[in-house]
Amino acid sequence: MPNKNNTNTDLAPLLPILYEEAVRRALLEDLGARGDITTDAIVSPEDTASARIIARERGRIAGIEIARHAFHSLDSNIRYEILRRDGDDVEAGDTLAHIQGAARPILTAERTALNFLSLLSGIATETRNIVAIVKPYAARVVCTRKTAPGLRGLEKYAVRAGGGSNHRFGLDDAVLIKDNHIVVAGGVAEAIRRARSHIGHLVKIEVEVDNLDQLEIALREKIDAVLLDNMPIQMLAEAVRIADKKAITEASGGITPENAGSIAATGVDLLSIGWITHSAAALDLALDLAFNL
Repeated sequence: MPNKNNTNTDLAPLLPILYEEAVRRALLEDLGARGDITTDAIVSPEDTASARIIARERGRIAGIEIARHAFHSLDSNIRYEILRRDGDDVEAGDTLAHIQGAARPILTAERTALNFLSLLSGIATETRNIVAIVKPYAARVVCTRKTAPGLRGLEKYAVRAGGGSNHRFGLDDAVLIKDNHIVVAGGVAEAIRRARSHIGHLVKIEVEVDNLDQLEIALREKIDAVLLDNMPIQMLAEAVRIADKKAITEASGGITPENAGSIAATGVDLLSIGWITHSAAALDLALDLAFNL
């Protein structure tokens, strides 16, 4: 049965194969060569505990299954009951999951589980907030490649959990001609022609432009999308008018919660925002543990 708190019911689940290796690396990083010497010294292998993951502030959840995998990587017998799923909005004090089992692996996996869950929930929360601002308009919020090395797939999933959409995942799935490419090619048109001669018929081409002259040249080459870089609001609105649906329009650079609404009101199709992944504050979550006598 769908969770009544879930405001993003279209969110496809993240396949375990996409996060298992990341969790393994994180646990190895934490355990080092000798393991959890503090817990092993204090807690008996026979000791059991109950715990719950709680939210200390309001936000949007992402990564609850990844947290489960951190605990189960150390002990598959740990009971992990999910109460809030990815895409759910929570308030301070809400319980996200109940955990029961051997105390040692619960304590040892705690930080790794919370690191993933807090990081991804922070991204989902910031995305949710900016999506709400542009909701009155047709524009969508998209992320960028400004992600933590090795965690791009997870961070882009968190953007989707927040109601946003994904830009390209890497350098190999779409052409994005940037200003430096244009410099090397000697102009917008030549850069587009070189790119088109190199790719297959299913690969889309987007071009970054920072003035209206470049925009008109790009449109004449029949590109798929145009990235309108750091344009003032008035110029951005004129760029959208000139594009006139001949290409997808993407606003990028300097987008904040304060100006996102004005940018979306220009009629641009996409707001590309790097900070929702690279600078989102982790959501404050905690694990409260009760020792079972």
